[in-house]
Amino acid sequence: MSSLLHAVRSVVAPFTRTRFFRSVGPVVLPPAERALAWCSGGRLQISALLVPSLVLHTRGARSGKPRDTYLMYTPDGPGRAIVAGSAFAQDRHPAWTYNLLAHPDASISVSGRHIPVHATLVEDGERDAIWGQIERQWPGYRGYERTSGREVRLFRLERPQRA
Repeated sequence: MSSLLHAVRSVVAPFTRTRFFRSVGPVVLPPAERALAWCSGGRLQISALLVPSLVLHTRGARSGKPRDTYLMYTPDGPGRAIVAGSAFAQDRHPAWTYNLLAHPDASISVSGRHIPVHATLVEDGERDAIWGQIERQWPGYRGYERTSGREVRLFRLERPQRA
């Protein structure tokens, strides 16, 4: 099954880097994800058909209001995940990255399961290794960084340490 999934990703991934997808994706995918989540009680995501996906629950950087964002993630060991602020290769950082910088204690939902997390911005020395992990999952994903003309923010999400 994993070789089939890898083959499908290899075929679909180049399409996601096209100008067409980068212009249509941000408009079509978020409402479609919300609709499917509503219909499935939060257990299904469109993106989860190809890659591990989660819902990131943050507080607005300025407003403090609750915000939900549907994201692909890359597993990073037990209880840890990496998310990339690619924003479909747009030239600005997505709002959720500002939210995590302002309020790093957040939560995620994976397959309908709610998990508290703490977000840490990935340091420069780790970026290449982290991009390698991400690209093993989704070939060519770092191309979004090159196309956007900005350094994509990468965050490690992990369960808070218990005292």
